[in-house]
Amino acid sequence: PRMPVGADGYYIPPAEADLPKGPYGDAVKRGRDIFTQTGVMVKANVGNAMACVNCHIDAGRREHSAPMWGAYGAYPAYRSKTGSISTLEDRIQGCFTYSMNAQDSPSGHAPEAGSDVYRDLITYMAWLADGAPAGEKLPGALYPKIPKPKDGYDLTRGKAVYEQNCALCHGDNGQGTRNAQDGVTFPPLWGPLSYNWGAGMARIDTAAGFVKANMPMGKPYSLTDQQAWDVAAYLNSHERPKDPRQTGTVAEAARDFHAGEESYYGKELNGWLLGTGVSVR
Repeated sequence: PRMPVGADGYYIPPAEADLPKGPYGDAVKRGRDIFTQTGVMVKANVGNAMACVNCHIDAGRREHSAPMWGAYGAYPAYRSKTGSISTLEDRIQGCFTYSMNAQDSPSGHAPEAGSDVYRDLITYMAWLADGAPAGEKLPGALYPKIPKPKDGYDLTRGKAVYEQNCALCHGDNGQGTRNAQDGVTFPPLWGPLSYNWGAGMARIDTAAGFVKANMPMGKPYSLTDQQAWDVAAYLNSHERPKDPRQTGTVAEAARDFHAGEESYYGKELNGWLLGTGVSVR
């Protein structure tokens, strides 16, 4: 069958109303719930106030938000971050390790290999990708790459962009807003309850692409490239939980894991060595 594509050229995942029945449908629903309420559904493996849906908007459906229909058929794949071939389960485990900061979770680690957590998440992703070809780079399957402005980025400008466009939801101090149902309405963008220094979103270029295409919520592509880079730099100029790969000094981790990155990791800012880390423990 032909891949379902909208007028804008992007793949159209199945609608929520078309959730399948039976055991397969039950697994899809569990995967969706883990994806959207990660800290509630798998609390033992989440060490912050993030959920998968925070970086993959609309329950992993939205184009240019690294949607799950684009991820499912892209693995196994070689990843320079690990220097090895990663399966989709490996990739999700990495998300728990870095974006969910599993090192500070009650268990102190991501779900074990073979866990039903991965089984349900992958089943949800497979359902979203039903009709999408495997092994192809689909339009909108990643975050867009936004060219670095010729004059770089500026934290003072970035703070102004944040105050004007982001603080309403994420708070003046970047710690997000909470609710009684699942604990998080809008996630923290830095500090002990945000993603750690090993997460892809801690790279300024990655965050700029995400911001440009998805933020402010409901107003994608409303910021200029310069504003997206400036505010991404501002977010990632704050301390957050340490990179779990850092077993020696920050300088050693910067050399071994962050060389060549567009990042503040390992740099001193306002008298503070970024990468030192902050923890809820």
